[in-house]
Amino acid sequence: MRRPLVAGNWKMNLDLVSARELVAAAAGKIGADETVETAICPTFVYLFPMAKAVAGTPIRLGAQDAYFEPSGAFTGEVSVAMIRETGCTYCILGHSERRHTIGPARPEGGVFGEDDAFVNRKVRAVLSGGLTPILCIGETLAQREAGRTESVLERQIEGGLDEINADAVRRVVIAYEPVWAIGTGQNATAEQAQAAHAFIRGELAKRCGGEAAQSVRILYGGSVKAGNAFELMSGSDVDGALVGGASLKADEFCGIIEATRRAKRAARV
Repeated sequence: MRRPLVAGNWKMNLDLVSARELVAAAAGKIGADETVETAICPTFVYLFPMAKAVAGTPIRLGAQDAYFEPSGAFTGEVSVAMIRETGCTYCILGHSERRHTIGPARPEGGVFGEDDAFVNRKVRAVLSGGLTPILCIGETLAQREAGRTESVLERQIEGGLDEINADAVRRVVIAYEPVWAIGTGQNATAEQAQAAHAFIRGELAKRCGGEAAQSVRILYGGSVKAGNAFELMSGSDVDGALVGGASLKADEFCGIIEATRRAKRAARV
């Protein structure tokens, strides 16, 4: 049985006081029920203080990115070893905002323009460093309208997991982010989310076998809120959520966690 994971991606938000208040409020609401694993992913400079804030709570810590080189002249980058020293368990990689940031700067490739090969180097480095990568994949609106959803997901899975064996794939968390449903006012239905997740699991099975594929957690990351979480989390292949803006408010974030608990309990009845 896959344990659901709800991870909050804070992106470049919150000041330190607000971050500490959010963690304290969320920890109080989550309580001792660890049916759903919970994590927060603050900006790099908050990792050490947030490690102290989550100590003694069921909340785990994650980073929003990592660099694949262990050290060197890479201004602005943070290595996996440095991240591990902060107490992190998880590391988000290949997020849509690093692949496909929409804007006038580089509309074809995003502000950062990370491709599958670049993301793959990060995934391998994070696995080698003993952390758990949350590998983000997903199609843009143009790709979806062109009927390319499955081919894009297949390419991102193959590219992101290149040179990673089946045993190591078991340690990877996949996050499906339909880019067209993030901050656009469009929302994927529960049926669309489940269909995408089932396809992803099928591709994992082709690549590393059914047993390994069944052990991989696949999170949904398309504008999840407390109000739509129960329906979205009810899919049999949906194993939790990677939450953006809704993770910045304790009530909303905890509402998603509770909805995930209810959805998975209902599925077992």
